[in-house]
This record gives sequence, C-alpha cells and structure tokens, in this order.
Amino acid sequence: MSAETPVCQLLERQDLDYRGWWWVAPPRDAWLETGEGTTISADQSVIEAWHARSRPAFSPFDEGLPGVADGGVPGVVLFWPKSHALGEWWLLWLCAVLPPGTPLQLAGENQGGIRRVLQVLAALGLGCRKRDTARRCSLFETRLGRVGLDPEAAWSSFEAEGLTLVSHPGVFGHGKLDDGTRLLLERLPAVLPEGPAEILDMGCGDGILAAWLARRGARVTAVDVNAFAVEASRRTLAANGLAGEARVGDVYAALGERCFAAIVSNPPFHQERAIDYGPAARLILEAPDHLRPGGQLVIVANAFLPYPDLLERAFGGFEILADDRRFRVYRAIWR
Repeated sequence: MSAETPVCQLLERQDLDYRGWWWVAPPRDAWLETGEGTTISADQSVIEAWHARSRPAFSPFDEGLPGVADGGVPGVVLFWPKSHALGEWWLLWLCAVLPPGTPLQLAGENQGGIRRVLQVLAALGLGCRKRDTARRCSLFETRLGRVGLDPEAAWSSFEAEGLTLVSHPGVFGHGKLDDGTRLLLERLPAVLPEGPAEILDMGCGDGILAAWLARRGARVTAVDVNAFAVEASRRTLAANGLAGEARVGDVYAALGERCFAAIVSNPPFHQERAIDYGPAARLILEAPDHLRPGGQLVIVANAFLPYPDLLERAFGGFEILADDRRFRVYRAIWR
C-alpha cells in the first residue's frame, strides 16, 4: 500500500528499514497503519484507526509503553505538529523516556514550520542534518540525548472565571480563555439550573466548562479526542478541588448508551490547518441519542459555521441565545 499524505510519501521513499519504529503524532495514513511500527499519539481517532487494523497504538500517558522497559526501540519518527511548543514537548518527552542514542527523524510540511526544528535541536544541544526534502516536506535526523529539561514543565496554569485552569501546548484555549467560551459561560446560568444534573462537556479542552459546571453542583463528564486535553481537564478539576470524570473519546464513542440532562460544547472545526466539520456534525446529529427527554444541547460556534441546518435536522428547531457577530450560542431541546 502506498503512502497517501505528502509527508508519508517522503518517508516511503527512504532507503531505511522502519520496522519496529515509533511513529509519534502521525497523520492518518493507511501506509503507516498497515505497516510494522507502533504509533504514539494524543489523538484518539488516530489510535482507534490503528486498533481497527490490529496495529499497536498508545497514548503518551499510557503505562507500559512498548520498548521503554526492555532497552528501547530501533528508532522514532516525530511528525512535527502545528504547535511548535507541542513539538518541543514531544522532543523532551522522547528524550526522557527512551535511551540516549536512539535514532530520531523529524518530518513535516515546510509550511508547517518543520525547518524550525534546526533551531530547537540546536538549543537542546542535539546535532541534526537534513536527510531529504520532497513534496514540500522536509526530513531531518538526529539522535536522542539527555537534555536536562523536564517535559512536565510544559504544563502551566492561569486564572479565569474564578477558577485555576491547567493548560498544555496544543490544547484548545492554551493559556487564555477563548472569547466564544466566555460568551457561552455568560448564557449558561439562564438555561442550566444549579444542582446535581448529569452534564456532558464535549470537547473539554483545558476543562473550563467542566470545572465551571462542577462548581455549580453538576455531575460532570468531560470528553475530548485529545489526550492532552483530557489530562488538562483532570488537572483543572483537581486544582479546584472539584469532582468530575474526564475520558478520552472520539465524540460519543467512549460513552456507550449513556444519556445526560445537557450537553455543552465549544466544538472544534479545525484539524491541524484544515477546516473539518466532521466532529461537530457528529456532536450535533448524534446528540439526541445521548440526551434524556427534555435534555438540551448548548453550543457556541463561530457565526459563519453551517450549524443551523444540522441543528434543524437533528432537533427540528433551535434558538440563538447570543450573537455578537463573531460567535453564536445555540440551544436545542430534545422533546
């Protein structure tokens, strides 16, 4: 099977045996998923795609990562992410968990900033050389080493809405409260009474909605496809002394048939640099299957996004609770 994405096509043409290597933060590409490596990803949809092909896939937060306890792995390919700070975290994490001298390749699209890895590696004291370039992508190679920096330092916290929010590079809302989320929070008290209702925070990010709801007495479940976001939400709840469940899942996949009194969300519409309405569409269209009678879906979205048609199709109607020309807050009730 041939590679589908440009960066994987660049890797495919290398005269190198990648069997047993780790593919870290990879894109969706069947050439990888049907190969003989192991993926380490924070994206649950990528992990599930690998599992569907009976291939080994793990989160960086999993215990017992293959190769860590028994002498390492033959090598690693790190796919450089859109967030350079997140790429730096992956580098520090790899240096911390794998033996010095492990071969490392860094691959990415030129417009995604892959060339900046030269500066990053130099700052860490790691040598580097360019191995190849094609399809507007570049491939660099080096070896892992001890760099004396703890990846845990990437976690940070800030205050918003009277809460301590724990954040990580690559998590939505990193280091600040998003304006759309702020607008949503302004409208929620009018439609969600205080008390122990079961509420789902879908696409939880750093956990601001989950913590805000838990502080009002709700029994909160927070879900995100990004393992960093779920870990951030867990840390946010703990930092505020609040109870709640946070789990990794691709939209509703991890929830089975569970139903809630309300679902709240600031759903994403980007996948790296591309616009992707798929997860938000599933969030809306499948919401009735996870709401109790009289339950409500309350979401905030950029005003230009085509969500009214989806809400009409799923619920037969909706209302706009707020519209500041940039963002709209929608509410739909399952009858």
